[in-house]
Parts: sequence; structure tokens; C-alpha cells
Amino acid sequence: MEEIKEFLQSLVIAGILAFFIITFVAQSFVVDGQSMEPTLTDGERLFVNKITYRFQPPQRGDIVVFTPQGTSRGKYIKRIVGLPGETVSIRDGSTFINGQPLEEDYIKEEMWGSFGPTEIPEDHYFVLGDNRNHSADSRVAEIVGFVERSSIEGKAFWLYWPLTEMRLIRHYDYGANFENQTPE
Repeated sequence: MEEIKEFLQSLVIAGILAFFIITFVAQSFVVDGQSMEPTLTDGERLFVNKITYRFQPPQRGDIVVFTPQGTSRGKYIKRIVGLPGETVSIRDGSTFINGQPLEEDYIKEEMWGSFGPTEIPEDHYFVLGDNRNHSADSRVAEIVGFVERSSIEGKAFWLYWPLTEMRLIRHYDYGANFENQTPE
């Protein structure tokens, strides 16, 4: 009888620890779809750091997991391209922030179409998939639109499955042309 009591206590403690870790520290996420190719591919599994944004705001180039406001479509993973208060536009296959083109050597292919210019609201971010021509992202207001900071769950940091692809996830540094860059 004593062994059963110890087992149940251990189970309760493990459950509480798991809840704490998933809620405040890190969470597993499965990439669903092709919108982040070639950086991330369908079916890959990764960990999301949920602590970073408690101490600093999201940065341009960060790959984040979020739940779009007002939707029950689940969680999305995209790259932050525009920050609060900036003006974003897309034309001639390039993304422009405040009139300056972003150098984006990570995207899968040249981007089609145009967008904006439009100003990103305060406390919101503009996100795009790396596979721009096959991504529902901030350009599609009825699905994603601008992403509220409060809906960002965390920063992708470690790809752990498949084992042959295990690696830290690269968050792009846009260089000295843009403020709020990340030195990763």
C-alpha cells in the first residue's frame, strides 16, 4: 500500500512539473504545412522557448509560434518581419520596411504579388512564411493579419525531430540597416 501512495505522489508531482514547464518554460510544436520551407518542413518537431519574451520584445527575424486573434484555426509558425509602428509593403518580389528593402536570402522563391503600404499597429507584428507564395500570413487579414504580442506563445529554438535534422533554429539578422535586430 505504501508503494501505491508513493507512486501516486510521484505522479502528481510529475504532472505539476509538466504543467509548469509547458505553461511557462518550453513547449513542443509540430510544423504543419509548407509555409516555412526551406527553413522548416512539414512534420518537423521543435521546442518553443516561452521565457524569452517575458524579458524582451520579439525581434525582426524571430521565428515565432502564435495563435491568431479571433480564430480557432490553431497555432501558426512564421517569421517576424515588421515591428510595431513600422510601415510594410511588398512589391516587385521584395519586402520593404519604412521604404527600405529587406535582404531575405532565406525565402524559398521570388515572391509574387504586392501588399500595402500599411502601418503596423502598436503592440502588433507583421509575420510572413519563408515560402511566401504558399503561406497564410499577415498579408491575409481574415486568417492571420497583424499578430498581437499577447498571442505570441514563444520563439522557436530547437528542432529535435527528425533526429537527422536536429539543430538550433536560425533567426535571421537583418544587419545594420534596421533597428531592433537580433545578433544571432
